[in-house]
Amino acid sequence: ETDVLAYMGFPAAHRAKLHSTNPLERLNGEIKRRTEVVGIVPDEPSIRRLVGAILLEQNDEWAVQRCRYMTLESIAPIGDDPLVSLPNLAV
Repeated sequence: ETDVLAYMGFPAAHRAKLHSTNPLERLNGEIKRRTEVVGIVPDEPSIRRLVGAILLEQNDEWAVQRCRYMTLESIAPIGDDPLVSLPNLAV
């Protein structure tokens, strides 16, 4: 029962978004679509680079979206760290 009601610990504004896996399903579909275009991948590091590039691109899109799925400010109250900030990007 506690697992089922775990989402109740999140702010009310997030609860409607937490019950859906649509963004994750959409991302998985995009990865599948792009990997099928490539066809045969020569080795495991190649597929990791391809999927990693897709994930980085999606992360960038989510970071600059006008209406983010969940903003850092709205997540801050539920975090252990009172200072919530974006991670440092590798240059």
